[in-house]
Amino acid sequence: MALFNILPKEEQYFGLFTQMTSLIYDASRALVEMLSDKSGNYEEHSRRIKAIEHQCDELTHKISTRLNKSFITPFDREDIYLMSSALDDIVDLIDDAARALVMYDVHETTSHARHFADVIQRMAIELHEIVSKLARPDGMASRLVTLHSLENEGDEVFHRAIEELFHNAQDPLHVIKWKSIYEKLEAAVDRCENVANIIESVIIKHT
Repeated sequence: MALFNILPKEEQYFGLFTQMTSLIYDASRALVEMLSDKSGNYEEHSRRIKAIEHQCDELTHKISTRLNKSFITPFDREDIYLMSSALDDIVDLIDDAARALVMYDVHETTSHARHFADVIQRMAIELHEIVSKLARPDGMASRLVTLHSLENEGDEVFHRAIEELFHNAQDPLHVIKWKSIYEKLEAAVDRCENVANIIESVIIKHT
């Protein structure tokens, strides 16, 4: 049975959320490709991610506009707003990390950064599957568990990265640059889990 009993026209919210998770995956894949590029020329990758970020902003605005006009919504308005904002934040943070690599004139990545990107991409896949089934969430629990496990993996990556950074780096500027980049990548991971928490809350409210 469907989780939400709504008018057909309001099902567009679910479609818009799914479009956002598709963009999150596109941004995460672009980040993986960026951090795997051994040429060290990251500007084109950053521009691709920025273009995806703009598309995600447009969808967030579309959801906000629809909320202001909708009489009936599939679930609480504040939860729709929270979810759209959190999904948008993920792409914003991926974009922040990509832009930081360019702004800080970084031309060589680290294994920790690449591991972070892999975790974010795997989280993006799980998010897309979860949001795609939001209207009928049977079997969603295992994917939510996977998302939480990936967030724990991201935490471990962050701790190892920071520990290695401060133990081994000789150049203070190198430490400043990479600490900032790692923090942005960790924030993206945390925001993915935040979306999972919002979804869990919505399911509890409506079952």
